[in-house]
Amino acid sequence: MMEVHPSGYYAWRATPVSTRQRENQRLLGLIKQSWLESGGVYGYRKITHDLRDLGEWCGKHRVYRLMRDEGLHSQTGYRRRHGQRYGPPSVAAPNRVQQQFNVTEPNRVWVTDITYSTPSQPSLPAWGRRCLSMYGMQRSMKLQ
Repeated sequence: MMEVHPSGYYAWRATPVSTRQRENQRLLGLIKQSWLESGGVYGYRKITHDLRDLGEWCGKHRVYRLMRDEGLHSQTGYRRRHGQRYGPPSVAAPNRVQQQFNVTEPNRVWVTDITYSTPSQPSLPAWGRRCLSMYGMQRSMKLQ
């Protein structure tokens, strides 16, 4: 049991809530609303900007203190899903030639090759540079 005089206890209990405490409770309601609307992601800095957008001017340290006392904090990192390092597997066309390039008539078998190089590379022969410039390939390997 604490050694407090009964009259002091009842005087403390009868004191009205201060203006600052009432203002803090009102701000805390706005802070919680903004924090919940962000999905629990926003921290005290963005919450302060949200409050200023609503016309409430208070310091970021006050918002920080109110959020800390209430146990509200920002989401500091996003977890990466394990096992999904690449996109969906590409669908390759069926190999109908089976490396049998002996063709009896023209326009029966077509073969393509993508060479990732720039037209200014000296490793390409002259006809290769002409082909690339003729078809107008860009850096992204898309036709112009």
